[in-house]
Amino acid sequence: MIDLHGRVAVIFGLANQRSIAWGIAQQLHAAGATLAISYQNERMRAEAEGLIQELPGAEAFQCDVSSDEEIDRVFAQLKERFGQLHILVHAVAFAPADALRNDFLLTSREAFRVAHDVSVYSLIALSRAAAPLMTEGGSIITLSYYGAEKVAPHYNVMGVAKASLEATVRYLAADLGKQNVRVNAISAGPIKTLAARGIGGLSEMLRIHAERAPLHRNTDQLEVGATAAFLASDLASGITGETIYVDSGFNIMA
Repeated sequence: MIDLHGRVAVIFGLANQRSIAWGIAQQLHAAGATLAISYQNERMRAEAEGLIQELPGAEAFQCDVSSDEEIDRVFAQLKERFGQLHILVHAVAFAPADALRNDFLLTSREAFRVAHDVSVYSLIALSRAAAPLMTEGGSIITLSYYGAEKVAPHYNVMGVAKASLEATVRYLAADLGKQNVRVNAISAGPIKTLAARGIGGLSEMLRIHAERAPLHRNTDQLEVGATAAFLASDLASGITGETIYVDSGFNIMA
């Protein structure tokens, strides 16, 4: 059994009960971690705080990861409240709707910038803020998707952003390894999250995934959460810079 008692985890990207971040939060909590969970803005506050109350001891923080000022503020709060961190979960991704509806060829400069700023650069910014608090080493975990590796219909600029994210994981792992901080990505199968609903043809994507995956089903957010708990634990002490697939085996099929 995974034991994370005595470890503090901060999770960015909780939107609602369908969020992968929520599945990760549930599994880290079950393993004994102390949780700090961040939601994006005031509009999301009520639903996020309602969920967080289901995890005794978890605390809520507001942070828009596209703002360096908000990142600095929330990590100052985390330092004051907990002193140190052991686990950082980055479950954040966004691209403008037009960039997902139209052909990739029509991606605007601004949509490309926003997708990479929110979905990729935020991992760098959060890792830089977290690293000084990981005085006993730590684990940084982000979320990717198979569209980083192969063309997925309607995924468009997010596929390019996820490819950049996976490369960022490797470079951060190289930088932070000397501090005994591991950095990994989980490539999850399609899940009906708030972000995924912006992708055209999601229902068809889910159907095809379930048909072709060796396990003949879609991925559950708690399965992603269980893998995150493993990566956060000492059981994964030798794993860094990797992308771990949790997609019922879909990625192995030709």
